[in-house]
Amino acid sequence: MGLPARIVFASGNRGKLREVSRLLGDFGVEVVPQSEFGVGEVPETGTTFLANSFIKSRHAAAVTGLPAIADDSGLAVDFLDGAPGVYSARYSGPGATDETNIDKLLAALAEVPDGERAAAFHCMATFVDPATGAELFGEGRWDGCILTARQGSGGFGYDPVFFDPVAGKAAAEFTAEENNTASHRGKALRALVAALAGHYAGRCRRTASRLPSTCTCPGACRSARTA
Repeated sequence: MGLPARIVFASGNRGKLREVSRLLGDFGVEVVPQSEFGVGEVPETGTTFLANSFIKSRHAAAVTGLPAIADDSGLAVDFLDGAPGVYSARYSGPGATDETNIDKLLAALAEVPDGERAAAFHCMATFVDPATGAELFGEGRWDGCILTARQGSGGFGYDPVFFDPVAGKAAAEFTAEENNTASHRGKALRALVAALAGHYAGRCRRTASRLPSTCTCPGACRSARTA
């Protein structure tokens, strides 16, 4: 069985849409944003990245009747016991912006020495096929540390203060191609696409009933079964 001809992407982010379309294009799959079907955002009430991602993909699949893909991601800082985690986008409270979130993060780590500023971006990408009941996921992680001040002008979110020690620069200084290779989201989407290809080729039957009992996102995801 081949992959579905059309898959709904449960996001209005054009950058993410381009990446998913590129990854699935080789399989002849058309990826369509949920906005084209009039699907709006759904409250992200989960306590893990995996749960929130499934909330979005299941919602888009239920409304459209088509297979759907979604992702959920965030930043986990070791010194803050995994915060901001699933609350990354709204870390600084109601009306949060990238700038206010970064300001709050830098303030929280103001007295923390360089050796204790380890952090990681996490992403869970999920797929739901309402016709078959298949539910798959892919996970991605990007390790680094938090800078003491903003650096670079690209990217979004916490990118200006997230430093990649391997590349020797902040995420906001990465080119689009470099970001797709190194980022948590790129890794999660590639893992999901690989799972999709295997599943529809009959080589993989990893569904929700067989999700691992423990998520591997330290300080961010507690149990994949909560999805």
